Amino acid sequence: MTQQEKNILRELAQKQLDYARSDKNQERIRVWKEHGAGKLSRPLVSIEIDSFEGEVLEGRMRCTSPDARRMERRLLRSFLNAELFDDDWVVPDYYGIALDSRMILFGRELERVKSAEADSIAYQYKHPITDLGQDIALVRQPSVHHEYLKECEAYQALAQDTFGDILPVRRHMNALYAPFSQQVVHWMGTENMFYAMYDYPDEFHEMMNRIADDLIAYFDDLEKAGLLLPTTGCTRLWQGSLCFTDALPASGPIAVKDCWGSMDAQESVGLSPKMYGEFIFPYYMRVAARFGGLSYGCCEGVDPVWEYVRQLPNLRKVSISPWCNEEFMGEQLKRTGITYLRKPSPNYLGMGTTLDEDALKAHFERTARAAQGCLLEVAQRDVYTVNHDMSRPRRYIELLRARWINIIAPKGKKQRRGN
Repeated sequence: MTQQEKNILRELAQKQLDYARSDKNQERIRVWKEHGAGKLSRPLVSIEIDSFEGEVLEGRMRCTSPDARRMERRLLRSFLNAELFDDDWVVPDYYGIALDSRMILFGRELERVKSAEADSIAYQYKHPITDLGQDIALVRQPSVHHEYLKECEAYQALAQDTFGDILPVRRHMNALYAPFSQQVVHWMGTENMFYAMYDYPDEFHEMMNRIADDLIAYFDDLEKAGLLLPTTGCTRLWQGSLCFTDALPASGPIAVKDCWGSMDAQESVGLSPKMYGEFIFPYYMRVAARFGGLSYGCCEGVDPVWEYVRQLPNLRKVSISPWCNEEFMGEQLKRTGITYLRKPSPNYLGMGTTLDEDALKAHFERTARAAQGCLLEVAQRDVYTVNHDMSRPRRYIELLRARWINIIAPKGKKQRRGN
């Protein structure tokens, strides 16, 4: 890392700190905390840039060495939502170092084949299980846990040495993630998973029980090793949301029961509710019971299996995807303190060369009316291009806020306009 690169990183660290301390950012934190406490307030809206990060960062990256580029990317990502889109994503007042930790299911790394297209993000797993009855021995192998502590400590020390006197550098942790159905699909494929429930129901239950056991053991091992950290502030949930809450401990020794957890079952959407209840839900229930707060769902429609999902303990947020019945879920979540976490269709922002503002307004208004009386968050995800036009996401946010003024305001209260 050259001195010039260090200067660039120090400049960005100062910029992040300035954004974090701004009145606008502090107001956003206040509203996030209100949502975390179950208080009706204005909607929170954010745009996840992960899937079109290249367009956001192009022309902004100046460093060339690997370590410097890694830090530059993280620093830029911390405040570009605020700078470019003016959404509600919070700028943290620290540089967070997350523990690089993972569970290798059944002790086997799966091979992933990527598309030959240079710019493609497409990939496919080579599935070890082709016939669960014949391959059941594979799921009886022990899972393996890896924590890369030395690498994380070295990275933290480098960041501290580079700009720690400007921007605090500290460890943090995102929500614990338990992707059951995703792991099953990686191991056997979607079609094979559905057939296995019919052809080998006992073996399928054994597999799901093993995954639940191994996930619980993995989280418990992190707890015993003292590697769990608070998930109560601007660390991430996996559904495009943030962890703000005062209901969980913000300091001290942290147990699994003190942490947010995230779960979804989007790979199970081809199942009937009855089959979901038999083959999926019991194992989700076991793991969910360990968390202090739970955010559930991703791209699946939750409404067909709501009779089961509503039973999950400590349920705090539910993803309302484009495939969800918005009105039904609005009625179910109204005045429950469970957040209506809306995930709008990415087509409006990610397709075409111009925004169809009339269609957007109608899309937003339907959500606003369906979610009246609910804690409402909007996480725009899965946008893979904005045609290199950063004014599009900003206009998107403006339209959303303008359309919702006074539609979702609690009766008798004047709606507070967004920042």
